[in-house]
Amino acid sequence: MSDETQGKAPEAGAAAAGSDSGPVSSQGSGSGPGSGSGSGPRPGGRPGGPRPAGGPGGRGKFFRRKKVCKFCTEKIDAIPYRDVRLLQGFVAERGKIVPRRLTGVCTTHQRRLTRAIKQARNIALLPFATRH
Repeated sequence: MSDETQGKAPEAGAAAAGSDSGPVSSQGSGSGPGSGSGSGPRPGGRPGGPRPAGGPGGRGKFFRRKKVCKFCTEKIDAIPYRDVRLLQGFVAERGKIVPRRLTGVCTTHQRRLTRAIKQARNIALLPFATRH
């Protein structure tokens, strides 16, 4: 089994590299869009040759879990502006509000969270920015 995967790894890497740019042959000697360069199936590829055989798409791809809203799962309706520990988890160390694509909070709770953070800043429970 390991001999089979090692023997087919370069072909799988070449097929995966050519799959996202359209119908390009995996032999490298076709008349496709990337046959002129000779180094790989795509002319604008990485400067090290073909991709490594670590999986489809190279090393940068990994499984990312779907983020769920913390407030929806814990059924928190009102976000209190006095709860500084809760709000500090959604504020970066420089003082910026962390966007919802990073925290996983839903749209309605992100709006309420932003309002609570701004209220806490106005009454000096949270800093507007760091001291530097």
